[in-house]
Amino acid sequence: MASMDGTVALVTGAASGLGKAVATGLAREGALVVVVGRSTARAEEAVKGIRLLVPAGRLEPLACDLSVQSSIRTAAAEFLSRHDRLDVLVNAAGVFRKERQVTPDGLELTFATNVMAYFLLTNLLLGALKHAAVTGGSAGTADRPAAPARTPRIVNIASKYGNTKLHFDDLQTAKGRYSYLRSTPPTMLARVLLTKEFAERLHGSGVVANAVHPGLVRNTSLLQDVGGPFRWITNAFGAPAEKAADTALWLATSRETAAVSGKLWAKRKELPTPGMGSGSEARRRLWDACSHLAGLP
Repeated sequence: MASMDGTVALVTGAASGLGKAVATGLAREGALVVVVGRSTARAEEAVKGIRLLVPAGRLEPLACDLSVQSSIRTAAAEFLSRHDRLDVLVNAAGVFRKERQVTPDGLELTFATNVMAYFLLTNLLLGALKHAAVTGGSAGTADRPAAPARTPRIVNIASKYGNTKLHFDDLQTAKGRYSYLRSTPPTMLARVLLTKEFAERLHGSGVVANAVHPGLVRNTSLLQDVGGPFRWITNAFGAPAEKAADTALWLATSRETAAVSGKLWAKRKELPTPGMGSGSEARRRLWDACSHLAGLP
């Protein structure tokens, strides 16, 4: 990994599991890492945990309930009040829910957290990402050398989605019997589609966007609500979070990936995006639907 000295990164889902492992890796490479947790207490606790692993790490807590759009807007505004640039955005937060729940915005919780949060937060921070692309490396300080020019990156944690399709008349799993097996896989496809659409819209801006399939991650809090055989299989055969974070960190830091955009990766290799995942019409329809739900132009 290239040195991240002088750069600014923001990681959602950084309070535990994969997100925490990514935040730790970025801090170890010298980035100032904004650690996002659902509450101030969780964000501060995550910072303390990462600092035990990286005593010299530069870390900032940031509270954000990613299922609530007003919280996302407040967190983005707080970040922008501290920083005018963002070199790495890692969207790693996610949920599995056994029962259907509705957010204060009237959205189904899984869709709100797994899709809308990625869409809205990234859009709100695009200006800072583009500014980092224009300004290149940091100017440096008396005690810290300037950072070399580098490409700002968006890294979205997603998944292989198999034969999953998005049903645009039921994006929020309101029809039929609800289950996490019905609600969650389409959100992984949606993340891939949004990644591709961000890459297309950012073409020529100096900012790249890629998605990562980390595989099964052992002992993740993501599956606390669902339990059962799926959680057992994940804990039995999943990789430790530190190992699962490798490809996300590679995409976020490596010079090798500076010019790569709009792809899905696993184990540092590009994966195919079959079916709807490669459809330009599907990604534009999803973008329009998310824009409407977020109240964006």
